[in-house]
Amino acid sequence: MNMDHFKFITLQQLDALVSLVEERSFSAAAKKMTLTQPSLSKHIRNLEDLSGCSLINRTRTGISLTPEGSVLYGYAKRILRLRDEAREKIELTRESVSGFIFAGASTIPATYLLPPVLTALRKGHPDIRVHVTTGDTDNVIHMVLSGHTELGFIGNPVQDRRLVSEPIWDDELIVVVRADHPWASSGGVSIRDLAREPFVVREKGSGTRAVFERFLHAMHDQGLDHFHVVSEMGSTEAVKEAVISGLGLSVLSIHAVRRELDLGLLVRIPLTGMRILRSFFLIRKKQLTLMPHQHLFVEAAKAYQPYLG
Repeated sequence: MNMDHFKFITLQQLDALVSLVEERSFSAAAKKMTLTQPSLSKHIRNLEDLSGCSLINRTRTGISLTPEGSVLYGYAKRILRLRDEAREKIELTRESVSGFIFAGASTIPATYLLPPVLTALRKGHPDIRVHVTTGDTDNVIHMVLSGHTELGFIGNPVQDRRLVSEPIWDDELIVVVRADHPWASSGGVSIRDLAREPFVVREKGSGTRAVFERFLHAMHDQGLDHFHVVSEMGSTEAVKEAVISGLGLSVLSIHAVRRELDLGLLVRIPLTGMRILRSFFLIRKKQLTLMPHQHLFVEAAKAYQPYLG
């Protein structure tokens, strides 16, 4: 087999192979490609010549792929998909204010920060559509690196050299208790006070939990293992409901509890002499060149400055 001949394989020949497999007959595949049946057969013969092996089993009942044909068919599908993607990207580039954006975001950005960003973006550019997938910080990093999303919003800095990371929004983690908690009228509490109370936390992998644990280690050289943790919850909403129901107190993003604070369902308790501040970060692959509609989305996100209170 002369593998050098592979460089002469054409997209039309690969398209013929894919169409033949999907349509399961030469006549149907030729019709799909608007070719004559002899022309389609010639494309398949040339493809077999260039690959140096038989790709198709021809029988009275139809066609099937040889093992070599299965390999080439898989790659042909991927190559043709890339061709179609390139066409779509070019079309979106021409239509500078329209297009689809796939973004990944951890819980706080996805739930509380991106909705007003998307509302503002839609007012000026209604043809830009943003699909947001929610996951923890590690999930979002994987989404961006694997190409499932183009942009990511996370609550922890990332050191991966394959990514560009920049701070985009400020946040503060605050102590919250139920409105009838004895601390509700307190002027402030210490970390030691917190450690003695029933405490509700997010699950491991949560950016909020990671930031709080780093704060504990930096300030007091201890972690949550010194706390009276009564429950770990899989979402910020679940933690809020647990605190409101009286299960315990917690430390949450101020963005997540603003409505409950305004309604009087939760009360913020100051930490004596300290604040837990962090940033949210926008991440993307280094080699990603933003197209116009992506750039507009990023600019809308940067323009939004949430109020910390």
